[in-house]
Amino acid sequence: MRRDMGQVRNRSSRDAPYDPARQSRMRRRRYAIRALVQACVVTTAIFCAYFLLPFTVSLDEAASLVLLVGLLVVTALLVWQVRRVAQSPYPRVRTIAALTTALPLFLVVFSTTYYLSSRSTPDAWSEPLNRLDALYFAVTVFSTVGFGDIVPTSGLARILAMAQMIGDVVVVGLVVRVMIAAMRQGLKRQSPEP
Repeated sequence: MRRDMGQVRNRSSRDAPYDPARQSRMRRRRYAIRALVQACVVTTAIFCAYFLLPFTVSLDEAASLVLLVGLLVVTALLVWQVRRVAQSPYPRVRTIAALTTALPLFLVVFSTTYYLSSRSTPDAWSEPLNRLDALYFAVTVFSTVGFGDIVPTSGLARILAMAQMIGDVVVVGLVVRVMIAAMRQGLKRQSPEP
């Protein structure tokens, strides 16, 4: 008897009518989970690479090259992400995932530059920077907290910090605005024409 009831219960759930709204919610949920997990994996990979990769280049040799290449990579990533947001079936989720990967990469580019600067010229900073200190300084500059415990003391270090400050304004002001515009374009593309 119990066996028959279990079979009846299984049959009734399988024979339930197709509900497109439920299927759409499930598809959206799967997409959101996959996009956010991918963003977390990429962000984790960025920070693991920052802390584990050996940095052998001296900033004196290629001061502008390290920063320039890093910023070009961040810019290329943002352009690619804006396109993905506009074409995504779920632009809101894609926008969050895009910003979740672009911002850490932006911070790591400056952290790497600060770290290399400190390695090549230890007196360029108020104290020698290890990788964590460099990341800490980049985050405090980005968040505009500026505790004052780590301070650039040389001209090059101050230029690097100013470049990040200007970059922060661009990222917060322009990039976020462009991402939101791309998200709105994606939502508009999805909505039916009246």
